[in-house]
Amino acid sequence: MRPVRSTVAFANPWMQVRSDDFVREDGSGGTYGVVDKPDFALVVAEQDGLFHLVEQFRYPIRRRSLEFPMGGWPPGKGGTALELAQAELAEETGLTATGWRHLGRLYEAPGFCSQGFDVFHATGLTPGPHAREETEADMEHRAVDEGELRRLIRSGGIVDATTITAYGLLLLER
Repeated sequence: MRPVRSTVAFANPWMQVRSDDFVREDGSGGTYGVVDKPDFALVVAEQDGLFHLVEQFRYPIRRRSLEFPMGGWPPGKGGTALELAQAELAEETGLTATGWRHLGRLYEAPGFCSQGFDVFHATGLTPGPHAREETEADMEHRAVDEGELRRLIRSGGIVDATTITAYGLLLLER
């Protein structure tokens, strides 16, 4: 496909929505709606058989969501995917880690969104104070064993697809 025109319909510091007109190889045309968002990092933090999760209200689904710690750089900041993972883990849970393993790079919703994410497994955890952003004021941190993690996934207690996918990547590495 060859893009022929792109029109931004909406933009703010965190995302952009655009409409792209394109031409296929056979000459027919079409339009894609695309959401552009900066990449993020997700951390599977595990120690002594416990997985660290955070829970917060997610406005688009109108409910609280249990997830592995994750996030992106604030506007104007940047660094490597590993640096982002380290920053998000400390910010949301207060944990720091001595062991970091990259499990993979994925795309959240490639049918309409350009956002990618890197998944890291963090071990050798040390507790400390969290430094949550204002938008994370309602966030709670908890640790669950693997049986509870699986139960939460099966029962719909965890609905975040990136969290479930990250756990799957970890299982493939074991």
